[in-house]
Amino acid sequence: MSSVTVRSSPVVTVGISSSLNTFTAEKRLDRGHTLAELKCKLELVVGSPASCMDLQLYSAENTFIQNLDQDDALLGSYPVDDGCRIHVIDKSGATAGEFEDLSRVEKYEISQDVYEKRTDSVRSFLKRNKLGKFNKEEVAQNAAEQQRKLEEERLTAESITPGSRCEVRVAGQPTKRGEVMYVGITDFKPGYWVGVKYDEPFGKHDGSVEGKRYFTCSPKYGAFLKPQYVTVGDFPEEDYGLDDEM
Repeated sequence: MSSVTVRSSPVVTVGISSSLNTFTAEKRLDRGHTLAELKCKLELVVGSPASCMDLQLYSAENTFIQNLDQDDALLGSYPVDDGCRIHVIDKSGATAGEFEDLSRVEKYEISQDVYEKRTDSVRSFLKRNKLGKFNKEEVAQNAAEQQRKLEEERLTAESITPGSRCEVRVAGQPTKRGEVMYVGITDFKPGYWVGVKYDEPFGKHDGSVEGKRYFTCSPKYGAFLKPQYVTVGDFPEEDYGLDDEM
């Protein structure tokens, strides 16, 4: 056998790939394990039986280094460094990709009636302890709070008139100016929203969201915001210099 090189670090982080799968998994491996022990651990990663594995070692640059073919040898006796990849070649005759095909996995199903009668389910736990939707008082309080917030949104939205100049202030973002184009309910999210046409292309769309048009503007000039972030007033259009020629 060739000379043995033992690495000082007891653990190495490598990628694990397989001839049966398209993904690469990152694993921390003990250099003190034999290749036979390593193969047993890799069964759960790639799906191949340990007895049907051939192992190949690749560098971090994806260059083949050598075969890992001595089952009684320690992993640390090979030049395995962080970033290397161990490729598992399956010899069991399994079809490539079959362990990734979720349509072949038998799904456990249970009827609502049967689930309702179980005493060891999450639902029964919530019922016994009056938690979540089974706490009528809490549900009522949450509903009232949501209604209060919606009413505040409505009142704020009613103070904003389409056609008004506005300034948009959102925490963590630069202040933007534009024109109010839409105020009201939308289909894409609940509550009240204000559609704004920015003075410059700081937006996300052209006034159309999920196939429904709420207003019209140039692409990347439109945005929707909650009413509390929009202030109407005499805000003159600013020149950000984005259209200047270089």
